[in-house]
Amino acid sequence: MIWLIGLGGSLGAAARYLLSYCINNKKISKNFPVGTWAINITGSFLLGFLANLHQAGGISDGVWLFTGVGFCGAYTTFSTFGYEVITLIQQNKKMLAGIYVLTSVCVSIGTAAIGFML
Repeated sequence: MIWLIGLGGSLGAAARYLLSYCINNKKISKNFPVGTWAINITGSFLLGFLANLHQAGGISDGVWLFTGVGFCGAYTTFSTFGYEVITLIQQNKKMLAGIYVLTSVCVSIGTAAIGFML
């Protein structure tokens, strides 16, 4: 089972890097970390959806370990989120840091709940 988590995790990390790279290269925002925000929101939605499927018996333990634990665990990134919050504070963008924290937490929980309800 550990190999399922590792394989899912490697794909999740690669997906996170590629999506973040694409979003950040579009220069959507110089100030707000849109890439990490979008990744954490979509990952929360996907994890909520998968958790409900797993609890309802819609996916096997192996699929859950691969997608939920492995892929979503590596795709979402709390460490980058924390680093970006500290960077915004160091740049004296405290209001933006607060908005980032608040929207990241609230929207992530909301999308996880939506995913779970689907």
